[in-house]
Amino acid sequence: MNTTISCIGSGNMGFALMKAAGRAGGVNIGFSDSDGEKAKAAAAALEGTVFGSNAEAAEKSGFIFLAVKPQILAGVLAEIAPVMRKRAVAGDVPVLVSMAAGWSIAKIKAAIIDACGPGGATDKVPIAYVPVARLMPNTPALISKGMIAYAASPEFTDKNAAELEAMLKGAGIVDRIEEKYLDAVTGLSGSGPAYVYMFIEALADGGVRAGLPRDKAIRYAAQTVFGSAAMVLETGRHPGELKDMVCSPGGTTIAGVAALEAGAFRGTVMQAVEAAWRRSKELA
Repeated sequence: MNTTISCIGSGNMGFALMKAAGRAGGVNIGFSDSDGEKAKAAAAALEGTVFGSNAEAAEKSGFIFLAVKPQILAGVLAEIAPVMRKRAVAGDVPVLVSMAAGWSIAKIKAAIIDACGPGGATDKVPIAYVPVARLMPNTPALISKGMIAYAASPEFTDKNAAELEAMLKGAGIVDRIEEKYLDAVTGLSGSGPAYVYMFIEALADGGVRAGLPRDKAIRYAAQTVFGSAAMVLETGRHPGELKDMVCSPGGTTIAGVAALEAGAFRGTVMQAVEAAWRRSKELA
């Protein structure tokens, strides 16, 4: 693979994915951002380039990553739509990769077509044929431990998929799913790190209450969560089975589990995922 990829937006998540793509090799990376200094800093860190505008980023790249907030995406799509139309007519169709929650593939395409004006969907090569992928990464991608789910339009080829997955594998686990599941992914793995950080903080607070120094309590809590997650992934065993392995009859752990259940721990976590899922659907 030897292609140019652009990242419109140079925030933490966009930078993390571009960093992973750079480690994969075979790509030239460029950034565009309304904050020019931020784009320059990101490009310098990855030995990439800076595009003078979003339109230039769309014109010169095989993959265009849209790493902007949902409320900004409409303006970005309007800016790059003429370039997308021109490239589609020329048979040089790039791949769009969006990270904006709530923006469906159909909504992204419709926004581009509307921005193209009359004839936008009826040119020799319709703009509607542009391959689009939607990503839902999470913040552990910043340290190559992310969970990155993606869905793609019918025009997204096996070659496109292989290239995208090769770019992103350095950021963590990459998994393709049907688009209808992405709101649920947002509620679970997209928002999930915040829940886990709260759990780690609560574990550490419990340790401090029991007499541990704060620094050790945080370290022990974080390593316990990290190791427990690794047990699930590496053994393939159900979390309930692994939990039972720790719970000796009449022991300390089952007493702690009983306290969690008394506080509706599992039900509360399920409600958190559901609340984030519903909010993601509201953004559509």
